[in-house]
Formats: sequence, C-alpha cells, structure tokens
Amino acid sequence: MLYRPLFDHVLTRLDAEVVHTWTVRALALLERFPAALALVRAVVGRPDPSLAVRAMGIDFPGPLGLAAGFDKDAEVPDAMAAFGFDFVEVGTVTAEPQPGNPRPRLHRLPRDRALINRMGFNNHGAHAAAVRLSRRRRRPAHDAVGGANIGTSTVTPADAAAEDYATSARLLAPHADYLVVNVSSPNTPGLRDLQAVDALRPVLTAVLDARAASGASPPVLVKIAPDLADDDVDAVADLAVELGLDGLIATNTTIAREGLATAPAEVAAAGAGGLSGEPLRERSLQLLERLHARVGDRLVLISAGGVASADDVWDRLAAGATLVQAYTGMVYGGPAFAARVHAGLRRRLEAEGYVSIGQVRTRSRD
Repeated sequence: MLYRPLFDHVLTRLDAEVVHTWTVRALALLERFPAALALVRAVVGRPDPSLAVRAMGIDFPGPLGLAAGFDKDAEVPDAMAAFGFDFVEVGTVTAEPQPGNPRPRLHRLPRDRALINRMGFNNHGAHAAAVRLSRRRRRPAHDAVGGANIGTSTVTPADAAAEDYATSARLLAPHADYLVVNVSSPNTPGLRDLQAVDALRPVLTAVLDARAASGASPPVLVKIAPDLADDDVDAVADLAVELGLDGLIATNTTIAREGLATAPAEVAAAGAGGLSGEPLRERSLQLLERLHARVGDRLVLISAGGVASADDVWDRLAAGATLVQAYTGMVYGGPAFAARVHAGLRRRLEAEGYVSIGQVRTRSRD
C-alpha cells in the first residue's frame, strides 16, 4: 500500500487541517467531472448486493457511512460516494456562517490512530449547504445516501437554540435524505448542555415542526456524546422514542484522555477538543449495546467512534446497529478504506454462511 508510507512520512509532517483542506479541494475538483467520478467508481467497485441495507425507508448500498466532520459544507458527497461510502453525512452545518475556533484546531495522535479536534463548527451556513445539496446531480442507484448534520450557531444564545436548529432544518430538509440533530460536540460552548432532556425536548420539537413546515419528510436522528452518564443516555433514548424520532447516532467525540499510547506531553500540547478514533472503540460499543437494550428496534441505531476495519463494522452490527459510520478510520486507512471494509464484510458473510448483512443483527439476537 502506497498510502501508509505517504501518511507516515509526508502527511504527518504537515498541518492536519491544511491536509484536510487540500483533500477536500481535490475532491471538489473531481466532482466537476462526471467521467472522472465514474472512473473512480469503476476502480473502487460497488458493494456486493448482500451488503445492502434498508432503514428509515431508505435503501443503502451497504452499512458503511462517512461521519459528519469531513465534508462540512456539502462540497464532496458524490466524490466520497465514488470512493465507496454507502452514505455521506455532511456538516455540521449551522444556521449562520461561522469561522470556527482559532487554529491550530486539528491534531493527529498516530500512535493511537486518533485525532483531537476543536474545529467549532466552521462552515458557510445552512443556506449555502442547501444550495449545494440542491444542485447535486440526480443520484444513480449506487451513489451514497446524503444526510445533513445540524448544530447551533456560536452566536446564538442558549434560549434561542431551538429556533436556530429549526432554521437549519427548514433549509436542509428538502435536500437531505436524513437530518441529524447534533447536541454532542464538545467544541461549542454550552452545546452538550442541550443533551439534558428538558433542554433537548424543545430543540427536537422545533426541528420536527420545521421539517413539517418545509414540506419534506426526511428521517430525523439525534447524535449523542460518549461522555453521557448511563442514566442520561437512557433519558435521551426514551425522549427520542416519545417524540417519534427515527434514530440515534452514538457516538460523537470524547473529552476523555485515558489509556492513550501517545506521550502525555504530546496529548497536552494538542489541547482541548474531542478525541476520535480507536481509543473510542470500547465506549462506543458499550453505549450502542445499552441503547439497543433500551430501545430495541423502535429506533435505528447508527454506531460511530473507533471504527477502523470490517471487523469493527461487524461487531457494531452484531451489537444492534443498523448502520455504521467512520471518519478517523478513513484518515488513517486512506482512500481504499471503504472498499476494504466492504471486502472484509463480504468475507465474513461467506465464512458465517450468511446471505445478507441484515442477518448479522438478527442472528446475533437469537
């Protein structure tokens, strides 16, 4: 593999956000040429039909999605689909454009195959994202499903958060296959306070009302943090069921720093922010299992956090997830990441004697 030595010896010497920006610009250029996208798709290949998933009334080519945070402004969803992701979640998008937190705000921890970010929802705003999504070419059946992740604007006071989310929902609902209410990033002051059910209820109600007002009906999910206490996890899950949400995404990044292989001084130098990647694997899986025990099949569960291989995806499906997301795993795994996951899942299906990926969930519960 060429990517690993390139990453280890070249990319790690460059600022992580600069590399990310260059990557998105290159992918945006690729999106301008449909023939180039078609060539990438042909090289990467489509997931085997045995990996197809139907959830929330949507047909997904497979269970692997790209988590929010990579394509913040809905610039490259088709390019990421061409590289094999079955669904792409853009954002986090806010009602108002904002620059995010001061740089540097993205750091790699290679020994842990992890990232620390404090981006702060830097994006061009919900209107700009809606325009981009509305211009997407009519999607062929093998292109990725597109979700939109929304958060509150930094300038918005806490008592106006519900309307801020509602503004984004109204703008994006007609152009997204699903919407995610992000109340779990650690990088926007006060945001995680919205996970308390008394604060979360008006936010979710406003988003549902805004969706109805838009004339569209994409599924609505809420994304939670791995740092929630178990009782709070249960409370959010119960509220999601009560309000008729379609699902939960677990989890966002963590503020914890325990058990890292990276030297403490290096971790400290990276500063505050959300930790993602392989150190999050265990907690994310634990939280998924708790949610599935709580809600069963009443909500679609999308698992994220520490997903770096086909085995990780398999474990999440067996624990009750319907879909799985990755981001940091792709950063360290390179452009062939999704294709490798698909191939690994197909091998596992054959080894277990299953004919479809849906059997992983159902048979694990027998």
